[in-house]
Amino acid sequence: MKAVQIHATGGFEVLQQVEIATPVPEVGEVLMEVAAIGVNYIENYFRDGRYKAALPLTLGMEAAGTVVALGDGVKEFAVGDRVVSAAVRGAYAEYARVPAAQLVRVPDSLDLRAAAAVFLQGMTAHYLAYSTYPLKMGETALIHAAAGGVGLLLTQMAHRIGARVIATVSTAEKATLARAAGGDEVILYTEKDFVAETRRLTEGRGVDVVYDSVGKTTFEGSLDCLRPRGLLALFGASSGAVPPFDPILLNGKGSLYVTRPTLAHYVLTREELEWRAGDVLSWVADATLRLRMEHTYALNEARQALIDIASRKTSGKLLLIP
Repeated sequence: MKAVQIHATGGFEVLQQVEIATPVPEVGEVLMEVAAIGVNYIENYFRDGRYKAALPLTLGMEAAGTVVALGDGVKEFAVGDRVVSAAVRGAYAEYARVPAAQLVRVPDSLDLRAAAAVFLQGMTAHYLAYSTYPLKMGETALIHAAAGGVGLLLTQMAHRIGARVIATVSTAEKATLARAAGGDEVILYTEKDFVAETRRLTEGRGVDVVYDSVGKTTFEGSLDCLRPRGLLALFGASSGAVPPFDPILLNGKGSLYVTRPTLAHYVLTREELEWRAGDVLSWVADATLRLRMEHTYALNEARQALIDIASRKTSGKLLLIP
């Protein structure tokens, strides 16, 4: 089968499409014929070595497709089931192994491309809005990169809850997208200081929570946007890693909270996975949650897809189609 691998860490040039043996599912796994692959920032972290993994590595963790073989012990799925997962072992490929415990059926009314487009980012938005800081009606959230894949979904969820959303974006086009998703106030951070604007919009109080996927360039400003005892959920680092800091900084800025969550710790049980996945997939199926997925690439264009997502110039979800 065809797959996209890295044999060394480094620049985008380390990505290569190769021919490798089709995997065989092990105990507790299924083999999926991949229909669509979600492209995520994390693949660049593995590509450049920020996240460690054994090499050679077939990239990717999010995909939807059809079960074509079962490993020993798998009882809950059958050949022919339409499924999606964010724990795929090598999603950038025509076939992939998936732990059955991390697999979810796709509703009949939902296209497999849509399932792949929403699964990881949708569940990320879900845990942020419903668990990391459970938003309540009337509270105020600042969402950075609000026109990105997670940003658009998180903005919609926060709006659905009844929270006030202050969104940051880089362009007028992205501002339009953020408003359409439910952003009450939109700040073009390329034109205005987002800290000063956030303070103005909250009459000096600050926001209850900041959801920050940008990292290095926004971290201190995000802290300055919080009310006393507010929470910063730092769930990405698209601008680079946050440098070390003395926790006493949090004291001086209002006894603040900072957390660095990841999806794996918010789907630790089957019940929690099914809750989040069930909400997200059903909301997309009935159009409660709107998807933006106009960026599609062939498998052999994976290098360009990772360049594009790293540029932060795209909006919505990027997909690879084998």
